[in-house]
Amino acid sequence: MLLSALTLGLGLGLRPNVIARTLDESDESGRILVVLELCGGNDGLNTVVPYGDDAYYRLRPTIGISENNVLKLDGHFGFNPGLRGLHRLWKENKVAIIHGCGYEQPSYSHFNSIAYWRTGVPHQGDEYGWLGRVADSMSVAYQPNFLVNIDSTQSLAVKSKFHTPVVFSDPDKFKRHVLAPERGLSELRKIVNFKNSNHAYLNKIELGAKKASVLFQDAWRNYSTDVDYGIFPVNLDKIASFISSGLPTRLYYTAFPNNSFDTHVSQPAVHQRILSYVSDGIHGFIKDLEKTGNAHRVTLLVFSEFGRRVPENDISGTDHGTANNMLLIGGGVRGGHYGALPSLTELNELDNLIYTTDFRQVYATVIEDWLGVSAKRVLKGEFETLPIYEKALLS
Repeated sequence: MLLSALTLGLGLGLRPNVIARTLDESDESGRILVVLELCGGNDGLNTVVPYGDDAYYRLRPTIGISENNVLKLDGHFGFNPGLRGLHRLWKENKVAIIHGCGYEQPSYSHFNSIAYWRTGVPHQGDEYGWLGRVADSMSVAYQPNFLVNIDSTQSLAVKSKFHTPVVFSDPDKFKRHVLAPERGLSELRKIVNFKNSNHAYLNKIELGAKKASVLFQDAWRNYSTDVDYGIFPVNLDKIASFISSGLPTRLYYTAFPNNSFDTHVSQPAVHQRILSYVSDGIHGFIKDLEKTGNAHRVTLLVFSEFGRRVPENDISGTDHGTANNMLLIGGGVRGGHYGALPSLTELNELDNLIYTTDFRQVYATVIEDWLGVSAKRVLKGEFETLPIYEKALLS
């Protein structure tokens, strides 16, 4: 059984069992966006499985997930069996799946494609990341701890003109590391009263970094929850502790590490396992936020730099592909399917999906309809938003 773009409402999508959530207008200034990157190129077809399409099984006779094993969403799609936590959230209408996300002339290089996704400017690039530009649009004045990146190194996505992102992987070990010349400058600042505005700015950043290490350590060490995040929470438990502790952060960015989703070989078991880590972490995160009364303030965006090639390869895996699904989960989200389905029979010259939704439409949706700032300025162009949020309640 094939589902066409027309069946999906000309790209606007089916929204089964949609429940519109009322958002408290007084909370608009406190809304939070959390971004989770699945590094390596997640196989979207084996994540949101089109079990109702015979072409899927013809192209994936070995690694295709059978109808009996998927966690059914409807008569056409089912989740990978590793996504039990996400499936529970789907049944609560808290998960929006956006199909066919990509861009023109896609790159099959991890390095290039992830740079396009992190800047939001394919084939051009930008000095600043898309989330960094969001921060700048929300506040042109530097605000300590406004933008947080939980990882071992800073992502290009959070590079900002006005905001210095807080970057760390382990809050227990979070402290400011500086080179010897900068330590000397710090000592000099104690005895010299610099009048230069640049020095004043550097002093402000240094002071902010010192205070941040204490704030985030205390928030993490003092937080206690009985919610189960599974084996590998992908830093979402840390983010929940920071949100629940009342820190002023509005934008969080984290990633599943080590290119784990680059499943060229023996994909099925590995892919299901790492998806289960992500799913359990997301389910725990949403339930934890619900317990602390913060769920209505937080939307989680999940993406990967590209999908996988539609036909399986000769070693029970998949190679680099193009269009993929993206997920929006949690606060204000109207659960369901969005975007036109890419065809499994009309592929490009390399047997890859032809994208149907520009990924920047999803960015624009959270920027405008969730965070309430201009997406055109951030994304350097006009991108139609998707009806995932109740705009009347967000205006």
